[in-house]
Amino acid sequence: MTRDVVRARRDTPFKELVRLLEENGVTAVPVVDELERPIGVVSEADLLRKSADQADPSGRIPVAHLEAWERAKSEGSRAEEIMSAPAVCARPEWTVVEAARLMETQHVKRLPVVDEAERLLGIVSRGDLLRIFLRRDEAIREEITEDLLRRTLGLDARDVTAEVRGGQVTLAGAVKYRSLIPLVEQLCRRVDGVVSVSGNLIYRTDDVRPAADGG
Repeated sequence: MTRDVVRARRDTPFKELVRLLEENGVTAVPVVDELERPIGVVSEADLLRKSADQADPSGRIPVAHLEAWERAKSEGSRAEEIMSAPAVCARPEWTVVEAARLMETQHVKRLPVVDEAERLLGIVSRGDLLRIFLRRDEAIREEITEDLLRRTLGLDARDVTAEVRGGQVTLAGAVKYRSLIPLVEQLCRRVDGVVSVSGNLIYRTDDVRPAADGG
């Protein structure tokens, strides 16, 4: 996330909001209350409603039809009247997958990041989430091999190996139990920068299929 966040207050006027976006090279700013808690977000789209509501002097382009809530925002002059609310927020400990899923389901392009008291810590954008896929293959392989397979799962380096090319992970080797295979694959997919996970892991003991009834 970006920690140095440009922000607005409830009473920040329209022209100041435009200036904040322009001077800081951003497309949206969170609006915070007196306790630094995000209460909404003002984006370029929110501000452009002001122009969309104006008649074309030439008369060639009809005035856009706006819903009542859109018209109220287009007539606003302060951040609290213009912003999209409530703010959809993330937590700092979330994974990239969790943040991306929330963006997708809520149809937003950025998420303010807040602490336990709902105070603003930073902001994460779609570009921030995509940046992790620039991570080097060697760094991904080392995290999977040393941190995940060895330390977390206790697997021997001679049993399971991981090769990474272009963020695509290929697993090979054998694990003790069949139930470990989907767990290993799932954990690998959660590593930053991983695009896909494939392989042909085998198992020594089938602890998934019920044992045959000997009676």
